[in-house]
Amino acid sequence: MKLKTRIHSVESCGTVDGPGLRYVIFTQGCLLRCQFCHNPDTWAFGNGEGEEISVESLMKDIKDYLPFLQASNGGVTVSGGEPLLHVDFLIELFTECKKLGIHTTIDSSGGCFTRKGRFIQSLDRLMELTDLILLDLKQIDEQKHKTLTSVSNKHILDFAQYLKEKQIPVWVRHVLIPGITDQEDDLRNLSKFIKTLPNVEKVEILPYHRLGVYKWEALGLEYPLKDVQTPTDEKVKWAQQILAI
Repeated sequence: MKLKTRIHSVESCGTVDGPGLRYVIFTQGCLLRCQFCHNPDTWAFGNGEGEEISVESLMKDIKDYLPFLQASNGGVTVSGGEPLLHVDFLIELFTECKKLGIHTTIDSSGGCFTRKGRFIQSLDRLMELTDLILLDLKQIDEQKHKTLTSVSNKHILDFAQYLKEKQIPVWVRHVLIPGITDQEDDLRNLSKFIKTLPNVEKVEILPYHRLGVYKWEALGLEYPLKDVQTPTDEKVKWAQQILAI
């Protein structure tokens, strides 16, 4: 348990990042620049951002919460930032989790996915230790995805196909942003794509919120969606019906 990586923060008893109570680890670093990101302070990687922490240190803390995690059929979730930027660290962390019978989850946008080189070899190994992927599918239309996140979604959709090939259980997450990700044609096209993935167990609609605006301001960044409001409950239910599996 000698590997270290940079961690933004930890939530000891999360309730929304997988089944049961979760010990949630937020990693530092992300390749996407989502206009609605509520953790822009996780974007940067290197240069001292976050706290350098070891697998050993995390496991010591996780063990303190193990009775609560087990009693709720919960486990450990690694979020971010983008967790797959830390794939070797996750292999070691999840190896230790599995020794204790802990359910393992990764919350990922797939933004660094590639089928090339050492990354895919390490990812194959990590998937053997992963019980669930929370997959953020932000926008099915490629050009709209570029506008929203700064990158194409081609490799992200390929990551979804990879998870299908590996038969990894997936919960799809879609942030519903009025005027941006709530167009009916886009939602129906996203639904068609999701229905090609038999490993998807659940689809979650996450209503857009403005809780991260103060972080943008603290970092001296202009928040691009300052005039966008939270969607109504009716709109969320409507989108959920379209994306239901």
